[in-house]
Amino acid sequence: MAQYQFVMRSGPTPGVTFPLEGDQLIIGRDSSNNVPINDAEISRKHSRLSFQGGKYVLEDLGSTNGTFINGQRLSGPAVLKPGDIVSLGEHIVLMYDMINIDPGATVAVSRKSLQAEPPPYARQQASTPVYSPPPAAPASAPAKKTNLLPIFIGVGVLFFICLCIAVFVYVDADKTGARWCAFPFSIIAQMLGSVCP
Repeated sequence: MAQYQFVMRSGPTPGVTFPLEGDQLIIGRDSSNNVPINDAEISRKHSRLSFQGGKYVLEDLGSTNGTFINGQRLSGPAVLKPGDIVSLGEHIVLMYDMINIDPGATVAVSRKSLQAEPPPYARQQASTPVYSPPPAAPASAPAKKTNLLPIFIGVGVLFFICLCIAVFVYVDADKTGARWCAFPFSIIAQMLGSVCP
């Protein structure tokens, strides 16, 4: 035995399922409809579903914004197939789906769910998020190498600056100034205007 439903993909209540039970069902904004959708874009009596030959047939009831199946605007009755996308206007999207029900199956229902059963037209599909860890890197993948060249260059430049400062402090610490007259420093001394003997 098969049962059909609409699942709202976009609209005022995404994820809500509307079980389709009966030979004539009206879809629209009016709360007395079999499939009530409270949205200003929907007409009060927007579309009609008729159960014929084991299938639902959808027809537009002269709505302002139109009824579409898989992007095609309805101009007359059309048979729905599981997986069809029904759009009402531009923003309401419903997926038509079939649920196979085994009449001999036993259904376990908790006492708590019996007490807080929502109305049939607003049953929310259970959507428990499933955590999946990120995929592990393959064992054979080499570790990512860090480029050490900039670090060595930075350390080398810092060492060179510190060495220069130490040498100049050493040379300048001589009270007589004789160290300034040694070969490499004599050039600097002459540039600064000092006279070496």
